[in-house]
Amino acid sequence: MEKAPAKKPNKAANQGGFLNGMVRGRPRKVMVSKSATIDEMEIHTKESDRAPTVIPRIMDAKVEEIEIRPIKEPYSYVRITLNRETNAYLYEVIEPQLNKVETDVLGFLKDTVNKTLDYTLDEASKKDKEEYLRKSIESLLLSRGIKLSEVSRERIMYYLIRDFVGYGIIDVMMTDPSIEDVSCDGTRVPIYIFHRKFQSMRSNLIFKNDDEANSFIIGLAQKCGKTISVADPLLDATVPDGSRLQATLAREVTTRGTSFTIRRFRDNPFTPCDMMKMKTMSVDIVAYLWLAIEHGESMFVVGGTASGKTTTLNALFLFIPPQSKIVSIEDTREINLPHENWIAGLTRQSGGGKGQIKTVSDIDMFELMRAAMRQRPQYLIVGEVRGKEAYTLFQAMATGKTVYSTIHADSVRSMVHRLENPPIELPRLLLSSLNLVLLQAQVKVGRQMTRRVKGIIEIVGIEPETNELITNTVFSWNPANDVFSYNGHSFLFEKIMSAKNLTNDQMKEEYQKRIDVLNYMVKTNVKNHMEFAKVISGYYRDPEKVISDARHVLYGAQIQAPTGETSPFAQGYGAPEQRAPEAPKVVPPPKIIPPASPPAPAI
Repeated sequence: MEKAPAKKPNKAANQGGFLNGMVRGRPRKVMVSKSATIDEMEIHTKESDRAPTVIPRIMDAKVEEIEIRPIKEPYSYVRITLNRETNAYLYEVIEPQLNKVETDVLGFLKDTVNKTLDYTLDEASKKDKEEYLRKSIESLLLSRGIKLSEVSRERIMYYLIRDFVGYGIIDVMMTDPSIEDVSCDGTRVPIYIFHRKFQSMRSNLIFKNDDEANSFIIGLAQKCGKTISVADPLLDATVPDGSRLQATLAREVTTRGTSFTIRRFRDNPFTPCDMMKMKTMSVDIVAYLWLAIEHGESMFVVGGTASGKTTTLNALFLFIPPQSKIVSIEDTREINLPHENWIAGLTRQSGGGKGQIKTVSDIDMFELMRAAMRQRPQYLIVGEVRGKEAYTLFQAMATGKTVYSTIHADSVRSMVHRLENPPIELPRLLLSSLNLVLLQAQVKVGRQMTRRVKGIIEIVGIEPETNELITNTVFSWNPANDVFSYNGHSFLFEKIMSAKNLTNDQMKEEYQKRIDVLNYMVKTNVKNHMEFAKVISGYYRDPEKVISDARHVLYGAQIQAPTGETSPFAQGYGAPEQRAPEAPKVVPPPKIIPPASPPAPAI
């Protein structure tokens, strides 16, 4: 039987309505492993005709599937595998597999949409953008006479929405809640991710050439409302979902090509309950910090890179009374608060490039800080202290403003050195305006890397004779047994007792109430930061009702907290007859001395 001669392709048909002939009557080509059997190939082909995405089988005997999760079912999935030979994990992104016809249709639709897209949708929500794109594609397919099966249509629509509304090739990574960082080191190098459970690992995604990577990062910069070019190849920006982006363009400053790092922030930020569950801090520390924030104590969160400083601050800000006026100042937007009475300040840099002469249009943190002083904030938040704005920040503390910020250091001593030396150069006397220092670090517990609050330190004052800083460590973390311990004395409790004229027992009860409310939220599984903020707001409005509900859940019909071993105070939390107070310590350079006068009785 003679074969019919193959028809020559019509070049004119490739411009406009050419796809109609391609779609109808052609067999579907599906890529399968060379080692697959005929039966497996038939099953794979049938599955691909029914579902938008088919999860490929693992053919390598040395590779073990650890877990597989849907990201946007039934279109995208994530599979984590372990290679037993190399002991390396792989983060495998699984998306719809397109055949030749679907690939051609997708390319045609992308080109057409790029030319006709309505750019007035920049301010629209993601849902509105998807709806507009779907209607535009449906209209385009109808006008060009392109007929597609339902499955093919959904596959193509997935990629169009992913590339025009989402984040392109990394959209799955930006949607997966388990990912902390997304890192591209250059072209033809696999994209790496930092997984909350499996730590750093390679993915199956890669930019194949410079043009693809350059085009991606320029488009991502535009999504962030910024520009990146060969003249100014460095970029710091905030991604629309709140994540932090640092990128370089081409091979101007990075020899392997375009690179970027995205530090992701959760849609639902961590709450203090989450910090307690992850053992970042204990319930006693959280209750102590609640009291400190409620009573306007200024605090620095001190730690190294990726130690979780901003995450901890965001969680603790949920204790700020709901009606308080808050002003935040940042280089890159990271603070995320549920409060309405909040002015979120952000620095502005012109396109002149970093390190060049400052232009009139530039607004730095120092200028924002001066403006904030005129806005009468009750709580002032600075993303990170690193320059001359620190002087204004400490002046605000000295005048009674409550200030929170972060700084890169690994101890109180190194923090003092950074603040007293260039480029900050603060006088020692101003440092005593700071009330609390929270030390946090990324540590190894067992085989896992995790975050821990290493200590809570109170700044007591300055020794007048030696001009050295006097500190008191309230809580500390023991790495040997992964336990937090109270060191016997707190000047914060004394300050609150004096301000409110409370007795020792009344102060204990106030502290215990907050512990009970926190345990109540953990027991009732309060996860959402809005739900957490609602409980805290209710406590400030009607504390007796909230504490009554909490103790009913925790202790049944018993209203008062038990005074046995379950009570923190029964274990020595500040009771003078149970534990002697520890003398405050001095943390200056280089020696430690006791305060001039003995401390008041501990609580």
